[in-house]
Amino acid sequence: MQRHRKLHVTAMRCLAIGLALCSSIECTSLAVARDIHVSNRGGDDRSDGSQLRPSIARGGPVRTIAKALRLAEAGDHIVLAKTSEPYRESLSLTSSKHSGSPLGPFIIEGNGAVLDGSTPVPDDAWRHFDGDVFYFEPAGMGYQQFFLPGGAAVRHPLPHAAVRLPALEPLEWCLKDGRIYFRVESGRLPQVYRAACCGLRTGVTLYHVHDVVIRNLVVQGFQFDGIAASDAVRGARLEGVTARGNGRSGVSVSGASTVEIERCVLGNNGDSQLRNEDFALTFLRASRLIAGEAPAIESAGGRIVQNGKPLN
Repeated sequence: MQRHRKLHVTAMRCLAIGLALCSSIECTSLAVARDIHVSNRGGDDRSDGSQLRPSIARGGPVRTIAKALRLAEAGDHIVLAKTSEPYRESLSLTSSKHSGSPLGPFIIEGNGAVLDGSTPVPDDAWRHFDGDVFYFEPAGMGYQQFFLPGGAAVRHPLPHAAVRLPALEPLEWCLKDGRIYFRVESGRLPQVYRAACCGLRTGVTLYHVHDVVIRNLVVQGFQFDGIAASDAVRGARLEGVTARGNGRSGVSVSGASTVEIERCVLGNNGDSQLRNEDFALTFLRASRLIAGEAPAIESAGGRIVQNGKPLN
C-alpha cells in the first residue's frame, strides 16, 4: 500500500513537471510572436523593428520589408507604415518561417502602403520609329506595362500573330517583338512624359507556406504577377488588396495551392486579373475583377469558387 502511494506521488510530480514545461514552452512561443514595424522613410535596417518610431536603443522600424522578413518567425506580424513613397521591393515568403503558428496566422499588414515594381524609362533608351511613334526595349520582355505619371497609359490591343504595328492614337502604346511603341502628342518628345515600365518580376511570391494573411496592400507595376501563390500554399488569404497594372496578372494561384481573395480589387493587369491553374483552388468573396483589355479570369485548371458558387 505504501509502495503504491509512493508511485502515485511520483507520477503526480512528473505530471506537474510536464505541465510546467508545456507552460514554459507556450510562454516562449507567445514571446516569439511579435509585430515587426517597417517604414521606408523613417526606418533603418540596423534596427530590430520592435517599435513604430525610431529610438536610441535600435528599437525603431526597419527600412525594408525584406529585412523584416529576415527577422520574422512563424506567426509574426509585419506592419508597414504608409508613406508618400512606394516600397520598391520584390518579396518571397517561404517555408515554416513565414507561415502561421498555433497562435495565429503570419500577417503582412499593409495599412494602404504601395508595393511598386516599376522602373523609369531612361531618356537615352528611346528610338524614333515613324512620325510621332517612338520605341524602346525594356529589360523585362514577354509581359510588360507602360506607365505615365498618374497611372497606366492606354494599351492598344495587338493580336499575337500581328505582322504590322497598329495605328496608334496619341498617348497609346503597344508591345511588339520585345519593344514598347508609344505615340507622343504632336510636337513632343517621349522624354518629357517621364514614363516607366515594369522592372521587378513579381510583387509577393508565396511558396510552401500556410496560414498567411496579406491585408490592405496595393501591389502594382510588376512584370509577371502582383501576388503569386506558386506551389503548395495552404490557407492563404488576401484581404482588401489592390493588384493593378502588373504585366501578367494581379493574382496568380498555381500548383496545389489554396487562396482566399476577400474584398480585393484586381484591375488593369496585362493578361488577366486572376490566373488560376494546375490543381489550385481559389475562393473569391466580395471582390472586384475589372475586365478591360484583359479578361477577368484566365483558368488553366484547378477550381474557382466565387461567393459560394463554382465557376468551373
